[in-house]
Amino acid sequence: MVFPEEIQVTRMLDVGSFRASTCAGIGRRAFLQLGATIPVGLMAGPSLLAENSKPVRAKSVIFVWLWGAPSHIDTFDPKPDAPSQYRGPFAPISTRQPGVYFSELLPKLAARSDQFSLIRSHVTSQSGHPDAGTVGLTGFQERPTPVHPNFGSIIGKKRGANGDLPPFVMVGRGIPRDVVRKVEGYGGGRLGTGLDPFMVSCSDDGHVELPSLQLLEGLSPNRLTDRNVIRAKLDATLRRLDQSGPRAWDRSYQRAYDLITSTQSRAAFDLTQESQSTRNTYGQTTFGQSCLLARRLVESGVPYIQVNWSEYVECMTPSCDFGWDTHIYNFELLQDTHCPIFDRAFAALLDDLSSRGLLDSTLVVAMGEFGRSPRITNRAARDHWPRCYFSLWAGGGVQPGRTIGESDKYAEDPVTTAISPLMVGTTICELAGLDTQARAEMRVLDGGTVIQDLL
Repeated sequence: MVFPEEIQVTRMLDVGSFRASTCAGIGRRAFLQLGATIPVGLMAGPSLLAENSKPVRAKSVIFVWLWGAPSHIDTFDPKPDAPSQYRGPFAPISTRQPGVYFSELLPKLAARSDQFSLIRSHVTSQSGHPDAGTVGLTGFQERPTPVHPNFGSIIGKKRGANGDLPPFVMVGRGIPRDVVRKVEGYGGGRLGTGLDPFMVSCSDDGHVELPSLQLLEGLSPNRLTDRNVIRAKLDATLRRLDQSGPRAWDRSYQRAYDLITSTQSRAAFDLTQESQSTRNTYGQTTFGQSCLLARRLVESGVPYIQVNWSEYVECMTPSCDFGWDTHIYNFELLQDTHCPIFDRAFAALLDDLSSRGLLDSTLVVAMGEFGRSPRITNRAARDHWPRCYFSLWAGGGVQPGRTIGESDKYAEDPVTTAISPLMVGTTICELAGLDTQARAEMRVLDGGTVIQDLL
């Protein structure tokens, strides 16, 4: 029997501290429709050993996607001796590593530079956002098709789910995109839509929405915890269905039902269980609360969590959500919003994971799809720059306190070995338990090498 692979999104309702949903109907007759994001493939059992039975160093991965491409020269690779048309207005500040400087906009992370390692020599093959986004999330270009799988989908396929929670959760308002099109490499790609991420969004006040689930019509949020009521409602609706029709959707409905009614799942998404002090430490911003949610998902055993800074890359376009694409107001935005928010939330995430004893077993990576032009434009901002950019790595088998790679005096190009997105994905998967043999058997990340300097 063939089972449907996904559950259609239809309506949102508050459920306690988060908004959940289930559905109604395959075609016109049943509860579930094909279409969005509860994949059949997400419900396999977990495994914490690689094929060769070596312990997995990163039991969970938090991949922080700084969508829109932050300026490397204004953040983690300042060039104070460069001419004024390059260096920008921000002063460098010392870090825990002698001779390593960050921008003055990142004081919390400068004070914690011994907790993570910095790479300054990334390059990518694409200069447009969706294309570079796919390369950054899969290691390969969108063409030729089929698209290669997201790193999270690879790990999700290998590791499987932990109980009712899916193995790959993407936290953000929507699939990363620009105003024209989405990033094709956001999900399972050629491994199948069953390995697409489970989408979650988080507001600045900590309300979590699960757009792939929906309450049965007639069920109010305060009745969700009464399983007898839910089951009775289900049974009544089932009796109204045409019993001669296919029943393939039953299995998918059960998975949706289990996720909604699971105490573990509900608790993982409930930020009200956190103290107000903890929530304030992360910052009352969408990104800050999303990072806090990622930590809760790590505690619940989710193998891969991708936290998107924004849905859209654009920073000033109406209806967009202030991505890092700072073609205008680069310095103003970095100073007033982007860097303070990132500095606070990412520092809080590292501190929180460390204090709970989770950092050693959790790999945390932060990066965008490329950098920004070192030479300041005639609009007093910076454009796309695929030739050099940065990433941050912490926990999960990474040696902290290292600065890997170096750019030239203007931050235009690496003067050391260039590090590609394919190497990023290979390293993440290696630390998450997919060694060379496992990757070969899955036919993923072909030709990728591990960034040995991190280990």
